[in-house]
Amino acid sequence: MNAFRLQFRFIAPLFLVIALTAYLTVPLVDQFSLRWTVRDLNSRAELVANTISENVIDSIISFDHVRLEALFNRLIANERMLGVGLCDHEGNLRERTSGFPDDITCPIADQVVAQSSPTLKLPRGSVHIAVEPLSRPPLNLGELVLVHDLSFAEKRGEDTRRYLILFFVILGAVIALITVITAHLSLRGWVTGVRELLRGGNPLKAFENPTSELQPLAHELRALLREMEDERRARENPPDLWTPDKLRDLLHADLRGDEVLVVSNREPYIHEKTPDGIVVKRPASGLVTAVEPVMRACSGTWIAHGSGSGDKESVDEHDIVRVPPERPAYSLKRVWLTREEEEGYYFGFANEGLWPLCHIAHVRPVFRVSDWEYYKAVNQRFADKVVASARTDDPVILVQDYHFALLPQLIRERLPRATIITFWHIPWPNPESFGICPWRKEILRGMLGSSILGFHTRYHCKNFIETVDRFLETRIEHEHSVITLDGQETLVKSYPISINWPEPAEEAAWPSIAACRKELRARFDLPEDRMIAIGVDRFDYTKGILERANAVERLLEKHPELIGKFTLIQVAAPSRSELDEYRYFQERLARREAEINERFGGPDYWPFILLAQHQDSETVHRYYRGADVCVVTSLHDGMNLVSKEFIASRNDEQGVLILSQFAGAAGELPEALIVNPYHVEETADALYRALTMPEAEQRDRMRTLRATVRERNVYRWAGFMLLDAARIRRRERIEARLLTHTENR
Repeated sequence: MNAFRLQFRFIAPLFLVIALTAYLTVPLVDQFSLRWTVRDLNSRAELVANTISENVIDSIISFDHVRLEALFNRLIANERMLGVGLCDHEGNLRERTSGFPDDITCPIADQVVAQSSPTLKLPRGSVHIAVEPLSRPPLNLGELVLVHDLSFAEKRGEDTRRYLILFFVILGAVIALITVITAHLSLRGWVTGVRELLRGGNPLKAFENPTSELQPLAHELRALLREMEDERRARENPPDLWTPDKLRDLLHADLRGDEVLVVSNREPYIHEKTPDGIVVKRPASGLVTAVEPVMRACSGTWIAHGSGSGDKESVDEHDIVRVPPERPAYSLKRVWLTREEEEGYYFGFANEGLWPLCHIAHVRPVFRVSDWEYYKAVNQRFADKVVASARTDDPVILVQDYHFALLPQLIRERLPRATIITFWHIPWPNPESFGICPWRKEILRGMLGSSILGFHTRYHCKNFIETVDRFLETRIEHEHSVITLDGQETLVKSYPISINWPEPAEEAAWPSIAACRKELRARFDLPEDRMIAIGVDRFDYTKGILERANAVERLLEKHPELIGKFTLIQVAAPSRSELDEYRYFQERLARREAEINERFGGPDYWPFILLAQHQDSETVHRYYRGADVCVVTSLHDGMNLVSKEFIASRNDEQGVLILSQFAGAAGELPEALIVNPYHVEETADALYRALTMPEAEQRDRMRTLRATVRERNVYRWAGFMLLDAARIRRRERIEARLLTHTENR
């Protein structure tokens, strides 16, 4: 309706001017046409009279009535000649043809001539009268009266008026169409320029040819956006580190207290039933480690699957519990799933399908229609919970990981003004690999419901954009990494995830390195001088644990002097044991452990210790501090926070990190010993180098690694995403105000 009013404001004055022009022009054209016709008839009558006057005079003088009648009849053969008459010198109508009007007599002809009006309106219609004198000196024989029918002129005038009116109507329509199209193109070009400017494009290019009316607004927009960009750069490159307080300030300043919701499969706190009552556990999860500090900072709502045995007894009537238990800071809303739903959605499609599909770990993905149906149903269930939990129509929603590929679009359909940030915590494969998935288009469309789609590395972003380009019809702006599908823009960007860097007071409370070294060796009955490498992973075939064991075997083959002096302790928390691939992998690794220990071990020596049980975060932290080397040999990983946790734990600036080149963290931590885990020889050599590295070199490497992780902590990860979300929200609000202002004009 506003757009129609805007167009009407353009068209109505235009048609008014055209109508007024037509109203004034048509009568003038009528008069001009009549004068032109009369002038033509006068010339014609004069020509006719000059041609026949001698014959008429001869007939009058000779009293040849027959000849005169024949002459007059030849004249009226012309269809425009109505009649011919002859007035004598006394004013009597002496001769006339059959068509000569009865209303015309010689005095009337005299009156017409006297009035200088060659036209006369008669009951039968308008006529033109031409009077030519007949004389041969010294005789005055009278006057020849020629009467022309003017109906043809009236018809010509009607046609002229009709054509003129039609011409003005067409002219008005064409001008109106051109005006509206020009206005739309100008508006669209201007809005495009505004969007380009809001995205950080070239302001001069965006407003190359602004109209004089838009110049002041363009100037104000430039000033506003420069100020916003300055603020953004100041936050992205702060003199101080990102902290919970800084993140909280960002939320309050840039998002102005906007509602924040997080959606994930895994919950940050699990309530379990025990003989002593319900206890609260915090699961060992990189996702929880990264996102939980954000929720503490913004006091939002976290929606997750309630999987603990005591979860239902711990929530209120709305399935909500406040967490953390010791100091509640945000709400945890649980979603209940049946055993069949969990098997189909989580173990089936997510972990037998998407997980191996995205991790290039040489395990074939399995796709079943039944699993896909459960996956869709659970995503819809979570979408319902999100919409029901939202108190506003434009919340900020953080969707976490591959369990909810369909969720962004499902939320977008019901909350179109929401700012949806989806973070994909695992790698994204190349288009050829992703093409294996039977429902690839549905998954891509679901993910493109996001306002922002985040990955760990630029390489994963590139893979995703190429995948979309391969399988969907979209508009991709490679310069800005923006994909537009059905009018919805999605920013694809890398946000390297990280950890919560410990506060000085927290570090002060840690046990000493010496105490942790002693405790670790006592825990596994190892002598105090034993060199220890630590591996901490979920029991997963993508983590390269088997390749790690092979590297230990090769190390001892090449350096037998290390037998009895070196042990690798592998902490592997059981995961997804319901799946065949995971059970087979666990059995295979257990056999490999036995083979290595049998070959190189003895009664009191085990070179490879597999600890296949859950360890709490405090225990793992002590292991990090007590080990000499941390080994991360992922075959394909999104980021891998173990590497960063190890670095954060080593405030003594000692210890060596061996890191797979296929982990996302390798791009941020080049001071680690980067290896190809498939290359057993290279990994074994890196182990030897780490075990024999001088303390000075360890210190130089660890100092740089710690500075990197300290600066690029989890609050920076969250802050960058929220800064981009705030920028998008500001841009959308400015665009909405501009469009509303334009439509209301």
